[in-house]
Amino acid sequence: MVVLAYLLAAAIGTVLLMIPAATTQEGSGDFRDALFTSVSAVCITGMSTVDVSTYWTPFGQSVILCLVQIGGLGIMTLAMLLVLVVRGRLGLRDTLAAQADAHTLTFGDVRRLLRRIVTLFVVVELVVAVLLTIRFRAAYDAGIGQALWHGVFHGVSSVNNAGFALYPDGMISFVGDIWIIGPLCLGVLLGGLGYPVLFELRQRGRRYRQWSMHLQLTIKGTVLLFVVGLVAFVGFEWSNPGTLGPLGVWDKTVGGLAGTVFPRTSGFNSVDYAQIRPETMTISYVLMFIGGGSAGTAGGIKLTTFLILAAVMWAEIRGERDVTVGHRRIPAETQRQALTVALLGVACVMLGTIVMVSVTSLPLELAMFEVISAFSTVGLSANVTPQLPAAGEAVLMVLMFIGRVGIITVASSLALSSRRRRYQLPEERPIVG
Repeated sequence: MVVLAYLLAAAIGTVLLMIPAATTQEGSGDFRDALFTSVSAVCITGMSTVDVSTYWTPFGQSVILCLVQIGGLGIMTLAMLLVLVVRGRLGLRDTLAAQADAHTLTFGDVRRLLRRIVTLFVVVELVVAVLLTIRFRAAYDAGIGQALWHGVFHGVSSVNNAGFALYPDGMISFVGDIWIIGPLCLGVLLGGLGYPVLFELRQRGRRYRQWSMHLQLTIKGTVLLFVVGLVAFVGFEWSNPGTLGPLGVWDKTVGGLAGTVFPRTSGFNSVDYAQIRPETMTISYVLMFIGGGSAGTAGGIKLTTFLILAAVMWAEIRGERDVTVGHRRIPAETQRQALTVALLGVACVMLGTIVMVSVTSLPLELAMFEVISAFSTVGLSANVTPQLPAAGEAVLMVLMFIGRVGIITVASSLALSSRRRRYQLPEERPIVG
């Protein structure tokens, strides 16, 4: 049901973007461009085969923004709100469907949960939109209408980690403007943490000892990747004439902030990623693939998945039987789930890269960059997406869809149809390594 809902939203978005009023071109919009943009928006990726600022009219941009909002909040979340309005109650099937998309851990009060999720994200979007609107109006001579529209568009795009921008060069023109880059980074981080983390921080923020394992992993992982990404990006790009090299110290620092936050599935770019050094591109691979927090708008395999596998490796190296984080033991089924998500993600990236190299003339590093960006619903591009053939676009659309709907959804569906074995086979240990 979740998969069908996302497919339906992408199809409706494609039809709307093909309406003549949605494009600045004569006649109807191109089907391939409309389809790719619609899938990218619903999957909150941000990749585009055309310039969003010039190809689409305000109506077309509004359609994209609506698709981003739908994809960010989750189609099933909106569907459950509609059920509440029409019927005033939630049945068992509706509850299970809501859990599949919202990642709730128990049945609980789904009605209250959905209301809190929507309220939270709308408030964060409004805060970011207001900050951006004030800056666009005060510093860039934008009219009140244009400033408001750009503030709202980029505010919604940032919190939903979509990365669509209304400027031909993305956010490169604002590389050193902390009053633009700062709110965008704030929206990306808050949206990418996930609502369970934000809700728990509100309740137990000052009581660290009461933090859940999920909260600890997400916060510590976010800080770790932020520091590593910032040091690496600034270090490798500081003297690069194609990115941070010509800038002053302050602008380089702000550019480094964007360079470590935006690859965490947001899709905005404050530098030209076609000009970054190979070392920076490799770091970006890692940041994009890991992504952000669970049950948020970020993509990737998620921070908790990565850190659980790291904990498993550390326990094995130390010869410990149990895998622990803090003073809690991680169940074996959670370890298997993390391993499944990570390996399926690696498989998708590997297969996607092989196909992309075979159907395009892209070198391996650029093909992998586009593939990881699509699978992790990041949206960053080294300026090659508009030049891709139809087969290349199809590969990216499939990867975006898999990355948003979630490979674990497929794995869970297969698990539901399996039978529990009522016996145990003899144990035998193969040679490892």
